[in-house]
Amino acid sequence: MKATALALLLLAACASVDTPPEPPRLSGDEFDIQATVLAVYNVISGPAGRRDWNRFKELFAPGARLIHKDKVMTPEEFSTESQKYFAEHGFFERPTSTRIDRYKEMAQVWSAYESRNASNDEKPFARGVNSFQLVKREGRWQVLTILWQEE
Repeated sequence: MKATALALLLLAACASVDTPPEPPRLSGDEFDIQATVLAVYNVISGPAGRRDWNRFKELFAPGARLIHKDKVMTPEEFSTESQKYFAEHGFFERPTSTRIDRYKEMAQVWSAYESRNASNDEKPFARGVNSFQLVKREGRWQVLTILWQEE
């Protein structure tokens, strides 16, 4: 009898536990926007060595710019200037939170980030925000601008 009462009590406790809410589902365009942003992070992240700069350039629309403080660069200028650093240093940047605002064929993505020298570093050496502006061209989302600021 005690075992039955205990089993019923456990069953009732399990039934009353709240299930976590499902994460919001992204629409097709929002998924593609987020995938484009993550592709930028993936190209620049990795151990010391080469990066796929051709892939990087494909992610950008014609006339795109990367802006840090008062320095404005094209994707080509950014890749040229970054090659030596990435060849000698590991760099792993990942988003910690993302907000997508979209209107028709343009999108704004606020992406808080953390940067580490190795993927398994306990603490990041930098944090900040990347502001991505994307446009949909020929059925594909491309980055028009990245503006970033460290914490």
